[in-house]
Amino acid sequence: MITAIVTSKGQVVIPSKIRRKYNIKGGTKLCILEQGDQILLQPLTNEYFEKMAGVLNTKGKLTKALLGERKREKEWEDKKWSKS
Repeated sequence: MITAIVTSKGQVVIPSKIRRKYNIKGGTKLCILEQGDQILLQPLTNEYFEKMAGVLNTKGKLTKALLGERKREKEWEDKKWSKS
């Protein structure tokens, strides 16, 4: 078991062994999750996002829908400004 101490400012130093294992560097964002009586830290690294890519199995449908919605918004904005 590896332990750490919380400072008076609520800061925790993640031991170097753990930082190296999970590729946590200065500036790495962490997601803080609560599960029951546990607190979990999930590093939001490129590896995490690559692993999560495709987890919804939408085969690009969601991206296409979002791009289509953005196109419609832009067309609406263009019409609005051309009438002004």
